Amino acid sequence: MTEITVNSRICGYKHKINAEKEGKKIKVDITSDCKKIQAMSKMEVPRMEIFDIRDNYITKKAQEAHTCPTCIVPSGAIHACHIESGFISKTLAKETGSVSIDFDEEIDD
Repeated sequence: MTEITVNSRICGYKHKINAEKEGKKIKVDITSDCKKIQAMSKMEVPRMEIFDIRDNYITKKAQEAHTCPTCIVPSGAIHACHIESGFISKTLAKETGSVSIDFDEEIDD
Protein backbone atom coordinates (compact mmCIF):
# COMPACT_ATOMS: atom_id res chain seq x y z
CA MET A 1 0.00 0.00 0.00
CA THR A 2 1.07 3.55 -0.71
CA GLU A 3 0.09 6.30 1.70
CA ILE A 4 0.74 9.98 1.09
CA THR A 5 -0.35 13.28 2.60
CA VAL A 6 -1.34 16.30 0.54
CA ASN A 7 -1.19 19.65 2.33
CA SER A 8 -3.42 22.15 0.58
CA ARG A 9 -2.28 25.10 2.64
CA ILE A 10 -4.02 27.74 0.52
CA CYS A 11 -7.45 26.27 1.23
CA GLY A 12 -6.47 24.96 4.67
CA TYR A 13 -7.06 21.24 4.10
CA LYS A 14 -4.84 18.24 4.70
CA HIS A 15 -5.72 15.08 2.78
CA LYS A 16 -4.58 11.50 3.32
CA ILE A 17 -4.41 9.35 0.19
CA ASN A 18 -4.12 5.56 0.33
CA ALA A 19 -3.59 3.55 -2.84
CA GLU A 20 -3.48 -0.21 -3.13
CA LYS A 21 -2.99 -2.26 -6.28
CA GLU A 22 -5.57 -4.99 -6.83
CA GLY A 23 -5.14 -6.74 -10.16
CA LYS A 24 -5.62 -4.30 -13.03
CA LYS A 25 -7.03 -1.60 -10.76
CA ILE A 26 -5.76 0.58 -7.96
CA LYS A 27 -8.10 1.26 -5.05
CA VAL A 28 -7.70 4.87 -3.98
CA ASP A 29 -9.14 6.15 -0.73
CA ILE A 30 -8.89 9.84 0.18
CA THR A 31 -9.62 11.09 3.68
CA SER A 32 -10.40 14.80 3.63
CA ASP A 33 -12.61 17.43 5.23
CA CYS A 34 -13.14 19.04 1.79
CA LYS A 35 -16.61 18.18 0.46
CA LYS A 36 -15.41 18.27 -3.15
CA ILE A 37 -12.60 15.81 -2.45
CA GLN A 38 -14.96 13.61 -0.44
CA ALA A 39 -17.07 13.31 -3.61
CA MET A 40 -14.14 11.59 -5.35
CA SER A 41 -12.69 9.83 -2.30
CA LYS A 42 -13.45 6.20 -3.21
CA MET A 43 -12.05 5.23 -6.60
CA GLU A 44 -11.13 2.03 -8.39
CA VAL A 45 -8.67 3.36 -10.91
CA PRO A 46 -7.85 1.28 -13.99
CA ARG A 47 -4.04 1.09 -14.11
CA MET A 48 -3.99 1.92 -17.82
CA GLU A 49 -5.86 5.19 -17.22
CA ILE A 50 -3.25 7.03 -15.14
CA PHE A 51 -0.78 8.07 -17.83
CA ASP A 52 -2.30 10.87 -19.86
CA ILE A 53 -3.34 14.17 -18.29
CA ARG A 54 -6.48 14.56 -20.40
CA ASP A 55 -7.68 10.96 -20.62
CA ASN A 56 -6.97 10.21 -16.99
CA TYR A 57 -9.45 8.48 -14.69
CA ILE A 58 -8.51 10.62 -11.69
CA THR A 59 -8.73 13.95 -13.49
CA LYS A 60 -12.14 12.91 -14.86
CA LYS A 61 -13.32 12.15 -11.31
CA ALA A 62 -11.94 15.51 -10.15
CA GLN A 63 -13.93 17.25 -12.91
CA GLU A 64 -17.09 15.38 -11.92
CA ALA A 65 -16.55 16.40 -8.27
CA HIS A 66 -16.08 20.05 -9.38
CA THR A 67 -12.75 20.39 -7.59
CA CYS A 68 -11.05 23.75 -7.86
CA PRO A 69 -8.81 24.10 -10.93
CA THR A 70 -5.79 24.70 -8.68
CA CYS A 71 -6.46 21.69 -6.43
CA ILE A 72 -3.33 19.56 -5.98
CA VAL A 73 -5.14 16.49 -4.61
CA PRO A 74 -5.73 14.92 -8.06
CA SER A 75 -2.00 15.20 -8.74
CA GLY A 76 -1.31 13.59 -5.37
CA ALA A 77 -3.67 10.72 -6.21
CA ILE A 78 -1.95 10.25 -9.57
CA HIS A 79 1.44 10.16 -7.81
CA ALA A 80 0.11 7.56 -5.35
CA CYS A 81 -1.11 5.40 -8.26
CA HIS A 82 2.22 5.70 -10.08
CA ILE A 83 4.10 4.73 -6.92
CA GLU A 84 1.76 1.82 -6.21
CA SER A 85 2.08 0.61 -9.83
CA GLY A 86 5.87 0.82 -9.75
CA PHE A 87 6.16 3.66 -12.29
CA ILE A 88 7.72 5.83 -9.58
CA SER A 89 10.16 4.12 -7.27
CA LYS A 90 8.97 3.89 -3.64
CA THR A 91 12.58 4.34 -2.57
CA LEU A 92 12.95 7.48 -4.71
CA ALA A 93 9.65 8.86 -3.38
CA LYS A 94 10.71 8.26 0.23
CA GLU A 95 14.15 9.81 -0.37
CA THR A 96 12.63 12.83 -2.10
CA GLY A 97 10.14 13.33 0.71
CA SER A 98 7.86 15.81 -1.01
CA VAL A 99 7.06 17.79 -4.10
CA SER A 100 6.00 21.40 -3.76
CA ILE A 101 4.74 24.56 -5.36
CA ASP A 102 6.71 27.51 -4.05
CA PHE A 103 5.33 31.01 -4.45
CA ASP A 104 8.03 33.58 -5.14
CA GLU A 105 8.32 36.72 -3.04
CA GLU A 106 7.74 38.81 -6.16
CA ILE A 107 4.01 38.04 -6.36
CA ASP A 108 2.24 41.38 -6.58
CA ASP A 109 -1.18 42.06 -5.06
